[in-house]
Amino acid sequence: MINSVLLLALVLFVLIYWRWSMIQHHIWKRKYIAQGLSRNDKAVLLKYMSIYRHMTDKDRASLERHIVWFLGEKRILGRDGLKVNRAMELVVAADACLLVLNKPWPLYPNVKEVLLYPSSYYVPQTSKDGAGLVNYHTSVRQGESWPGGTLVLSWHDVLEGNRLPGDGHNLVFHEFAHQLDQQTGQTNGTPALISREQYTHWAKVFQRAYSNLKSHVAYQMPHVIHSYGATNEAEFFAVVTETFIEKPAELKSYDPELFTLLCQYYQFNPSDWAKSF
Repeated sequence: MINSVLLLALVLFVLIYWRWSMIQHHIWKRKYIAQGLSRNDKAVLLKYMSIYRHMTDKDRASLERHIVWFLGEKRILGRDGLKVNRAMELVVAADACLLVLNKPWPLYPNVKEVLLYPSSYYVPQTSKDGAGLVNYHTSVRQGESWPGGTLVLSWHDVLEGNRLPGDGHNLVFHEFAHQLDQQTGQTNGTPALISREQYTHWAKVFQRAYSNLKSHVAYQMPHVIHSYGATNEAEFFAVVTETFIEKPAELKSYDPELFTLLCQYYQFNPSDWAKSF
């Protein structure tokens, strides 16, 4: 009798483990199916998010479903006395969910919380010089993305990124692109892809584009992608994501192959949304 019970329990465990993603998605669907953004929520997005205003009805509905899910599953907390309100949560969630507009739940499976500072913040750091002496100093930052699932953002810079939607800078896009990169367990500018062929194609196009930017920056040649992208492959992916969404026409003209690669990965073409920026 005991053996039969244990065997049945084992079979149930295997079935649940095998089908867990499907079960979890069903639970989420039932939990959020009746939820949506209020009229006031949509008014906030219309006011602060230019891309939202210019989306198709289909894309806007998809983004709204993701926002509801995101706010139900992730924590957005204030730091340094900042009190986070509904409008602030909506703006952060909308920017974050735009990157995964056509991807299924769970979105950003590693993300647990977003910490919002009022503005740029100080971070203590240590470094060693050539003699091995340790130096203590502080650096000023606008945002960070930690592999453990925490993002840190300056609310002032989040607002600026939405106030100027065509300048190629958006802090939320940048830091959440790092999270997409980190889903593979590494931070190297290559997000999770489906097949070996996609990884091969990504490496070819991505490395060529990254090398071109480094050369253009070094020799002071014109470039559409911000020079910070030449820091390393991880920063290149985050910066080029900002450029892709906010300056799609310029990026397509500058590097059409890279633009196509990003369209394929993100599963949308931001050109239609950017016409009125």
